[in-house]
Amino acid sequence: MNPATQAQPHESAAAPPPSPQPLAAPDSGVPLTRVSLAYIEQRINLYLRFGNPARTVQLDRWRRCAVFLPAAIFCRIRWQANDYGTVRWQLMVLQARTPLDTMQRIPGIRPGARILLHAEGKQKTRAVLAQIDAIEALGIDPAEVSPAYWRTLGNRLAAHLPLPDYTAERHAAWLAGRALQ
Repeated sequence: MNPATQAQPHESAAAPPPSPQPLAAPDSGVPLTRVSLAYIEQRINLYLRFGNPARTVQLDRWRRCAVFLPAAIFCRIRWQANDYGTVRWQLMVLQARTPLDTMQRIPGIRPGARILLHAEGKQKTRAVLAQIDAIEALGIDPAEVSPAYWRTLGNRLAAHLPLPDYTAERHAAWLAGRALQ
């Protein structure tokens, strides 16, 4: 083979994307939950609606990885389309795993999380987004809302019952109970 015709590595070649593996907590005993996020125009949009990741790493132009500490609550929305339009709307409110906690395996979430609410379809997703907007209108961070409320909302959604509102009084009771633990 002629060395002049071989491809020479170029110094400005793009470096490989960072691996999510080095995303460890300062204390290695703390289990982290990694959430894959992606955006490809007109095809897929996986994003966080709310939540406070401990760290977010941009893997490349289309992908990111958000890392959550144990018991953190977050909402991931998945929208997918093909050449004919939207094929999937999915909203999940999840709680990052804690040590010795039961969890569900969910694609794109490593190692898994506890599902507090799962809405599939445009109508159900929009109903939950309206509830999230109402919570934010009260000045409450949805990531600080009681996990019991998210489970109740998911159950009412599945049973086709009216969705309960989250009130400031309910939030104050949740914070008082959490302070006693």
